[in-house]
Amino acid sequence: MLRNIRITAGSVVVDAELNDTDTAAAVWDALPIHENGSTWGNEIYFRIPVDADLEAGQEVVELGDLGYWPPGQAFCLFFGPTPASQGDEIRAASEVTVIGKITGDTEALKGVSSGIPVLVEAV
Repeated sequence: MLRNIRITAGSVVVDAELNDTDTAAAVWDALPIHENGSTWGNEIYFRIPVDADLEAGQEVVELGDLGYWPPGQAFCLFFGPTPASQGDEIRAASEVTVIGKITGDTEALKGVSSGIPVLVEAV
């Protein structure tokens, strides 16, 4: 099932697709989500009203991946290296469930500051 979402962080807007994991379905059911985002290197993350266990956990993710981080009940957007990265890899703080992918350009996300309002909504 295709689940298209739009993520608005301040003036930056990116489109994405949620995948077929149980966690992605739980996120879809919780939409719309409006929170203040934090940054950690080239990652934006924020707490969401979803409590899910880890599914096929990954520490190293791909550019544009969306993740769910169970310890913080957090939605994560990965758009480049984080402080935990080694070399050019994109590494989460600890394992995440990959729940989707940004379908457009991720470059504009590099201009987003901590504390900015973020809206995740179904399209």
